[in-house]
Amino acid sequence: MTDLAKTFDPASIEARWYAHWEGEGRFRPARPEAEPFTIVIPPPNVTGSLHIGHALDNTLQDILIRHARLKGKDALWVVGTDHAGIATQMVVERQLNERQQKRTDFSREEFVAKVWEWKEESGGTITRQLRRLGASCDWANERFTMDEGFSKAVIKVFVELHRQGLLYRDKRLVNWDPYFKSAISDLEVETREINGKFWHFRYPLADGSGEIAVATTRPETMLADMAVAVNPEDDRYKALIGRQVKLPITGRLIPIVADEHADPELGSGAVKITPGHDFNDFEVGRRAGIKAGDMLNMLDAEAKVIQTADGLIPAELIGLDRFDARARVVEAIEAAGLLDRIEDRVIQTPYGDRSGVVIEPWLTDQWYVDAATLAGPAIEAVRSGDIRVVPETWKKTWYNWLENIQPWCVSRQLWWGHQIPAWFGYAKDGPSFGGESEPKAFVAESAEEALALARDYYGPDIRVELPDQLNPSGPGGMISSKDGRLTFVELWRDPDVLDTWFSSALWPFGTLGWPDHTELLKRHYPNDVLISGFDILFFWDARMAMQGLHFMGEKPWKTLYLHGLVRDATGAKMSKSKGNTVDPLGLIDQYGADALRFTLAAMESQGRDIKLDERRVEGYRNFATKLWNAARFAQANGIGASATIEAPAAALPVNRWIVAETIKTVQALDLAIADLRFDESANTIYQFVWAGFCDWYLELIKPFFAEDADPVAAAETRAVAGWVLDQILVMLHPFMPFITEELWHAMGERPYDLILAKWPIADARAIDPAAQKEIDWLIRLVSEVRGARAELNVPPGARLPAHVRDASPETIARIERQTPALARLARIERITADPAPAGGAAQIVVDEATFVLPLEGVIDLASERARLAKAIEAAAKERDALAKRLDNPGFVEKAKPEAVEKARADHADRSAEAERLTAALARLG
Repeated sequence: MTDLAKTFDPASIEARWYAHWEGEGRFRPARPEAEPFTIVIPPPNVTGSLHIGHALDNTLQDILIRHARLKGKDALWVVGTDHAGIATQMVVERQLNERQQKRTDFSREEFVAKVWEWKEESGGTITRQLRRLGASCDWANERFTMDEGFSKAVIKVFVELHRQGLLYRDKRLVNWDPYFKSAISDLEVETREINGKFWHFRYPLADGSGEIAVATTRPETMLADMAVAVNPEDDRYKALIGRQVKLPITGRLIPIVADEHADPELGSGAVKITPGHDFNDFEVGRRAGIKAGDMLNMLDAEAKVIQTADGLIPAELIGLDRFDARARVVEAIEAAGLLDRIEDRVIQTPYGDRSGVVIEPWLTDQWYVDAATLAGPAIEAVRSGDIRVVPETWKKTWYNWLENIQPWCVSRQLWWGHQIPAWFGYAKDGPSFGGESEPKAFVAESAEEALALARDYYGPDIRVELPDQLNPSGPGGMISSKDGRLTFVELWRDPDVLDTWFSSALWPFGTLGWPDHTELLKRHYPNDVLISGFDILFFWDARMAMQGLHFMGEKPWKTLYLHGLVRDATGAKMSKSKGNTVDPLGLIDQYGADALRFTLAAMESQGRDIKLDERRVEGYRNFATKLWNAARFAQANGIGASATIEAPAAALPVNRWIVAETIKTVQALDLAIADLRFDESANTIYQFVWAGFCDWYLELIKPFFAEDADPVAAAETRAVAGWVLDQILVMLHPFMPFITEELWHAMGERPYDLILAKWPIADARAIDPAAQKEIDWLIRLVSEVRGARAELNVPPGARLPAHVRDASPETIARIERQTPALARLARIERITADPAPAGGAAQIVVDEATFVLPLEGVIDLASERARLAKAIEAAAKERDALAKRLDNPGFVEKAKPEAVEKARADHADRSAEAERLTAALARLG
């Protein structure tokens, strides 16, 4: 046994124990015959650092993995990081800029080498921070989405999907980031409210017979307008459908088309259609019969004006930035007398979350996955219950997203990432060298396989070669003979890379060795649980389900658990701009990792966001301190490590009671963890440790350690107390791993670390109902007496006689057995069945018996009655005022939600206070 320090200091034990666990391989003990239990970490960006969302997500995972390990399972927590294409490339480019260099100063291979250098030197920040949180991942087999084995899986999936016709190249609109010159995902688009303008133009009809009014927030896009849409049911425009408009500035003739996208109730009811630069307009254009290849594009990759295919944009506008072009277009429209008015309006504007520039819908050739086909099995897996979704309310969102899914753009115009395994050559039936036809793509897992595909395509009369350089930036060579026949083709590789969501969608099986059929894959796929934030339900979770079902023929995980957001103490969403973000590492520094972990678990209620108040973290640090002091009490009284997993034999009611309470706690905890009720799990163990063990059991057993105590009773109590403390440490370990491991070893010599101990046995046979009832009765009686004394201002040192009436023989027997405990804990001098003397007294009812505590001469009864009456009046007055406010619809509807919630909480508090004080006054008789 090691003497514990007087003060609990988390910092002194956390780093020491984590290094020990990891160094000794405790996170993945060899259990080849045990039941497997598997979780894969949502791979954080390699550029990232630990934020409070990560802390919640990984705490919940660690609770489950540590619990499974204690249950004797082959618990595997797969860990790794995502290469984070845009984020990582941005970090390295920023470092180059600091040295007055840029990416294009290097070849692609040289730049990628620099990224790998950065990754090796600085890419492990978040994994080090996860260790500080206590995450017991399988670090010995850490994965990275760009490592060799995982990259092999990514390339294979791309090639297989293409061969199956489920991955193809298409021309569609994407979210285009002009800073990165790349398509980005919806998740990387941040919508901001911007004070902008709404311009109202008039477009002349081509025959000069009139005009039609349109409005726009992006006037520059009118340079690529291809139609004006009106609602087919709008009587104002029915006669105009099919006629043409002559666009100002360009002079382009465009049709007036009928489409329900035009809302007769909005503006003029007519809408300008720019299919190459607006997502809604793209769909209108397609319905109007405009092919994607024919849609006009007026911007380059940097969002500068370029000439459209019809050559109608005036030369003075070419090369202008889009916003400069906007000002020039408005000037030209006004000069032509076609500007009606300009409105100030708040515009929902998309920005790149990393670049900070306005995102442009842009028409480009990209690679797409046929997500609608892959979504079918994922929908059915949830609908049939094959995948359990917790909480179930998210099923509706799952169905809604997947049933309305669009083609998934998986290509990005970056250098860092999985380069798309596609090589191009000129189409055999296309125009001669330099023509505009779509090139022929050869998709293969290697350049050699692509070359073989190309040679097969072109035939023996055409020589086909790969370029000398690894990544040529554009089309290769092509030679034609004098009669126009193709004689030589040099292939070029697609320079784009894959979206990181494409690679991370393979995480549940790619990390286990697929496409090789490894033993790890056989044992640990499907995974057991995926813990995820609901915000990536579509971007990651659903795509994992699609890819897992398609390539493995089985769901990727049995249960999908979706947690809420961590908000600030008022319920507001955290953001750097608001200054209300919480640094989990700062909380760990101040209160310890155990306190933060327990806070997050205790507040994680299915389907609800967490309002994180630092006072809760402080409170659970105090909980850890209370456990620490309980262990010090145990050491001081000869209580040490238990020698048995089963409960020791016990004769004393108090010991039989605590054994029963321990077993009931194990049972409740097992059920709560199985149901993924993290809040209920934490509250179960908290209440047992704080109230049951520390506040009551340790107080009740103190007499057994006195010098004159019965040695047999003392020995039994020490054995039981040591066993209960052991069970507490094991049950609490998934939530608070550091303090529990420290106390585990401090209580005596152990054959193994706590992290590898055995989960308690919930043996109901050890529950003694009679002992439970007796100690529960004792606790209720002591609590009632203490409460009455406090409410009536009885001096703490005053010992009161008690008179009991209507007591059953069972209660009389309990009183006799528990008289010493009542004297010590409730300061009751004696209990008698004699009638109580006349005068003021406190009356307490417990079960069938009434206990009367005479108070004449102990307190000033008249003053006490007056005090209570005044306090009751004040509480009732405040209660009624709050009730009146809450009954006012104007307050409930218009006040801030947090103000309404506080008013309701205050009303409940004042109501309870009034009831409690009224009961206290009634006790005085």
